[in-house]
Amino acid sequence: MSKQIAPYGSWASPINAAMLADAGISLQSLRCSESYVYWIEGRPREGGRYVVVKRSLDGQTKDVTPEGFNARTLVHEYGGGAAIFDGETVIFSNLSDQRLYRYDGQATPQPITPEPSLARGVRYADGCLTPDGRFIVSVRETHHGDDRVINDLVAISLDGSEAPRVITSGYDFYSNPRISPDGRKLAWLCWNDPLMPWDGTELWVATLNTDASIDAARRVAGGSAESIFQPEWSPSGVLHFVSDRTNWWNLYREVDGRIEALAPMDAEFGQAQWSFGYSRYTFLSDGRIACIYSENGIDHLGTIAVEGGEVTPIPCEFTSLLWLSTDGQLLWLIGASPTCSAAVFSLDPVSGAVEIVRSAYAVEIDPESISVPRAIEFPTEHGLSAHAFFYPPRNADYYGPDDELPPLLVISHGGPTGSTASRLSMGVQFWTSRGFAVVDVNYGGSTGYGRAYRERLRGQWGIVDVMDCINAAQYLVDQNEVDGNRIGIRGGSAGGYTTLRALTWQNFFNAGASFFGLAELETFVHDTHKFEARYLDSLIGPYPEAQHVYRERSPVNFADHINCPVILLQGLEDKIVPPSQAETMVRALQAQRLPHAYVAFEGEQHGFREARNIIRAAEAELYFYSRVFGFDLADDIEPVDIANLD
Repeated sequence: MSKQIAPYGSWASPINAAMLADAGISLQSLRCSESYVYWIEGRPREGGRYVVVKRSLDGQTKDVTPEGFNARTLVHEYGGGAAIFDGETVIFSNLSDQRLYRYDGQATPQPITPEPSLARGVRYADGCLTPDGRFIVSVRETHHGDDRVINDLVAISLDGSEAPRVITSGYDFYSNPRISPDGRKLAWLCWNDPLMPWDGTELWVATLNTDASIDAARRVAGGSAESIFQPEWSPSGVLHFVSDRTNWWNLYREVDGRIEALAPMDAEFGQAQWSFGYSRYTFLSDGRIACIYSENGIDHLGTIAVEGGEVTPIPCEFTSLLWLSTDGQLLWLIGASPTCSAAVFSLDPVSGAVEIVRSAYAVEIDPESISVPRAIEFPTEHGLSAHAFFYPPRNADYYGPDDELPPLLVISHGGPTGSTASRLSMGVQFWTSRGFAVVDVNYGGSTGYGRAYRERLRGQWGIVDVMDCINAAQYLVDQNEVDGNRIGIRGGSAGGYTTLRALTWQNFFNAGASFFGLAELETFVHDTHKFEARYLDSLIGPYPEAQHVYRERSPVNFADHINCPVILLQGLEDKIVPPSQAETMVRALQAQRLPHAYVAFEGEQHGFREARNIIRAAEAELYFYSRVFGFDLADDIEPVDIANLD
């Protein structure tokens, strides 16, 4: 069958919005025990429930957490590190009450932490077991009725017979408690406001007693200008960690009080610690270290010899890698590539053989309808360059008219201290298969390119990110790749802020879509959760000293500068970016009689997890663009009310 000519945007796509809900299965928190490989799946088709899954070494895979339980913690609101795996036993945080439950596959999971007086008031994450199996050492976050939030490290008896007992406290935040193989030492990370974990953390070690108390604590590394990531003990009891002390997150170890670099290179072995439980290196049975490292936004797999030295690459087709672990023979990872969605897979480090055991997305798509990204480096402000992934439109059945260029969607990722990766995303392919071009921007401030690149955003949020998004689009216009009169910008959370800021500060884009994006920065300072309460100190400036800057960069104060339509989508139970942010922006748009649409979702938090809401959000945005960019829809979609659109 020959291809048809049709206007860009109007192509019938093999990827519908329902597939986005199916593709929305998240895979995370992979760990190996002696006999099993465990991971956690977020399932939109089960109301966004998170399920612990285990796979035995003989290939049998089954769900662990029974129906009625949701393995998700709300520490720092972003969670992660929600489960501990020990043979047949799983200890997990349950979303509804945030208590820890112990489950060995028999009867019903049993709570081992007390019921809090305040609903979801006591939360746990990133725990580890003492070798004797008596205690869990865990991060705890306690919410008080007067809005105080206290974080500490606690010891929890595995049988639930004792109340959790504080091991150490006094810092604003804690993460990564890790116990040495002999059970005699405990390492952990901690940091204070206004630092975020990618700004500066401290690595501490203490003697761990048999009752899970500690003595003789000492600081090993870190400080206000050094970010430490993933402390781990080798099988022989040597403490390893990742540090960005030389601009790049590289791997180090402590030997006899000395800090030794293992494989110095211009690459990132760490990542921004938005969630708990990340694992980017592990120890092999022969003493080598298997590791994930990133160069120019692309992840690679390799090994480091016992004595250190250069990284020996392991050939791997996956370009976005997470949660590296080992069962003693095989490497186990979660990863994706430009043509493969996120998957749990094993890799034999000797033969290179790969076996995929679970994919986030099971439906086959014609490869001719998959847009493969091209990494681009483009000129931006102050004589610098920035990075992005460009996806041209692609569909097995359609191509565009000779006299037409495709509309472009510019994606601004969340964080903003985060990054986008070279991986198959149904959320991107949804657009490219309909005839849109997409550029996914790793603007200055993104991780994966060294600390100096990450710190471009210091005091410059709403400026550097916006201009990098504009310059990415302008670069593609200048290359004659896209239509310069049909350019939209979209993003969620911090990316939503960049979207709104771009529309209110620069007259460049023709449409915008903000998903739970910040609109009023001063309100955010007072309304957001503890983890990010001082985040804007580094991104904007200290508050209230820099109050005038907060007002200058708050999109809501300049809604009258918008000269194109905008759609806002918001979860009504969002604690990170509350609905008041979107509602404030909507009121400003209404007052100015500017074209806009607002779609709110009951029961959703920060990010849409329920299938019906994922579907509605995608279709609403597509309908919005069809009206703004002027193309007919190939899909039968419920219209969205766009106020003031002539």
